[in-house]
Amino acid sequence: MRPFHYASALLLSALLSLPTWASSTESENTALVQQAFDNWRNGTGSVFDLLTDDAEWTVAGNSPVSGIYRTRESFMNDAVKPITDRLATPITPTVRQIVAQGPHVVVMWDGSATAQDGKRYENSYAWHLQFEEGRITRVVAFLDTWRLVELME
Repeated sequence: MRPFHYASALLLSALLSLPTWASSTESENTALVQQAFDNWRNGTGSVFDLLTDDAEWTVAGNSPVSGIYRTRESFMNDAVKPITDRLATPITPTVRQIVAQGPHVVVMWDGSATAQDGKRYENSYAWHLQFEEGRITRVVAFLDTWRLVELME
């Protein structure tokens, strides 16, 4: 084997044996989530903009809005709206961490707002998002449901 081909073969072998830390899909999905949270924070959009019309959203735990919503519309009307109706200000999100694996993205974030009664609403969330072609098709949302119950009462 000539030296050039030998060096090329060694380089190719080394590159193929390196671990893949993030595929382009994982990177793209992570960027979509980060941008959606940035838009939400800036008042120009939200993560909900990434949902497909038939997205399934599960709110874990026990709260007035816990359960499974089988469409974006039912989730927005039956879960998001009752929460935002109790708030005087929009929830301001602060992303703490985003982790991606294949079509799955987990985002851990904190949210704060002022309730209609003037009290602070603060909560921490972990959302497991499943992507398909750049859109969210399924979510399982974990949060401090006690804080949510206090807000909803």
